[in-house]
Amino acid sequence: MKRVLLPFLLVLALLAGPCASARAAIEEAVFAGGCFWCLEHDLEHLPGVLDAESGYSGGKLKNPTYQQVSAGGTGHQEVVRVRFDNAKLSYATLLRSYWRNVDPLDAGGQFCDRGSSYRPVIFPIGQQQLEQARASVKSASRELGRPDAAIKVQIKPFEKFWLAEGYHQNYAEINAVKYRYYRWACGRDRRLDAVWGSRARQSRSWVAAPTPKT
Repeated sequence: MKRVLLPFLLVLALLAGPCASARAAIEEAVFAGGCFWCLEHDLEHLPGVLDAESGYSGGKLKNPTYQQVSAGGTGHQEVVRVRFDNAKLSYATLLRSYWRNVDPLDAGGQFCDRGSSYRPVIFPIGQQQLEQARASVKSASRELGRPDAAIKVQIKPFEKFWLAEGYHQNYAEINAVKYRYYRWACGRDRRLDAVWGSRARQSRSWVAAPTPKT
């Protein structure tokens, strides 16, 4: 019986191997960075990203609506859930892209959107993401030449992602004219350029701020 089963089990293992590897390569990341239309659009086209969805996370209210979250008091932030292939895009690289698409010095919201539902937050999934998220705070601080206390991006434990209403998904593509006007009027890119300079909206490696000349 063992001699009959062994070849069969080996074939099953060979067939399952690639599928198991493919599943292991797919990760999820959850970020809050102001308007989820913008952050979804900023992250979904990165090489290795499989999809990005807008939603809510961080609070205790179940099945929150946009009206409830934007009104405040739910504890939720507007977030984006990113599914990515970690064989093509590392979480560390995705983190850098996230940072360069937010204003990490603003705890009161992001750009023209004010209130706790718009504040920047990283929601690590698992210990490895948590460690990398904490390291990214130090790296951002060094690159900006700011003390750690000046960095207002929170790190909060991930609990649940609630998918936002259908009309919020892929908003930048479906409502291109309205989206471009909103982004311009909100001053998002102007502020990103002011904070990050040439690295705004980029995922390039971290650098230390240049030493001021004496």
